[in-house]
Amino acid sequence: MGRKRKEEEPPAGAPAWMATYSDMMTLLLCFFVLLFSFATLDVQKFQAIAHSMSGSLGVLDSGITVNLEPLVTSFPSDSPVEEAEEFRIIYEQMSEYIKENNLEASITLRLDERGLLVTFLDDVLFDSGKADLKPKAREIINKVAEIIRRNNKNVRVEGHTDNVPINTFRFPSNWELSTTRAVNVVKYLIEENGIEAKRMSASGYSDQHPVDDNNTKEGRQKNRRVDMVILRDEKNGTGK
Repeated sequence: MGRKRKEEEPPAGAPAWMATYSDMMTLLLCFFVLLFSFATLDVQKFQAIAHSMSGSLGVLDSGITVNLEPLVTSFPSDSPVEEAEEFRIIYEQMSEYIKENNLEASITLRLDERGLLVTFLDDVLFDSGKADLKPKAREIINKVAEIIRRNNKNVRVEGHTDNVPINTFRFPSNWELSTTRAVNVVKYLIEENGIEAKRMSASGYSDQHPVDDNNTKEGRQKNRRVDMVILRDEKNGTGK
């Protein structure tokens, strides 16, 4: 009988297939880390915005509220933090003035997808059925104008009424009343406070955009209002 062949010993070290497998797993790991970094990018932006707006923002007492989620989700993805910081400063300045002058029941602030909404309720600016600014209203607008001058944001003034019809020589309907009120606020900001006319616009909506039920006295009171919208950069065109 011939001699048995000596079995060949395997080479030292890991098998060749294991090196290939390890390379593949490393590449997969890098791929999923990359995917994860993209998935968490928006979260990081949200956290940065939330941090920059903390403190003065949130839900505040005395009728001043902030709706943070629409502001965060609707800001341009390329530079949301910078614009959010601008509106945080404007909001703080407006809020401070309102509190210092005990106007919490008459003026409300809200951040939404359009920008900062400053609502003047009921008879803060005008007497019932009239469109001439009250003396106290001029003081309030003068202060608001100081804040508007500190930034380059465009401003839209919107007049709103309740559904109780008006029919006078000057105001045949609520359309004329709401529009004239908005125009008079804009003119006062331009002529008496030096706000650039190109930054301003005025709209009258009659009773077509109620914020409460017109069937109740309280609801009609809330619907009679003037909204001043300090617009985000991308909302500077026409339209509501």
